[in-house]
Amino acid sequence: MKKTVIIGSTTHPWKYAQQAASMLNAASHPFIPVGIREGEVFGEKILNIYDEPAIPEVDTITLYINPNKQKQWYNYLLSLKPKRIIFNPGTENQEFKLMAENEGIECLEACTLVMLSIGNF
Repeated sequence: MKKTVIIGSTTHPWKYAQQAASMLNAASHPFIPVGIREGEVFGEKILNIYDEPAIPEVDTITLYINPNKQKQWYNYLLSLKPKRIIFNPGTENQEFKLMAENEGIECLEACTLVMLSIGNF
């Protein structure tokens, strides 16, 4: 199955990143939560993005951080060599999208929650 890295993970249940983790978990999709605060999401430890953790075999990165905060993580996110990046609503970023596409990464301006709910993930 596709391994998905959730950038902007949190333990707050009202946040979309948490809802995405819930839906991925329910669909038995492996996911790695990455954020700035410690915690656990559905049995998975949130990895600290400041540590730039190595994550092998990434299929998808789904973004839940705004474009201004993405900038400092461009190189790290590209180093994960994902097959695709999903820019969820509010995370759209033309600069980063072009950088990723130049690396051969598919970029979607879409909603992970909707994609999962309609079976299009």
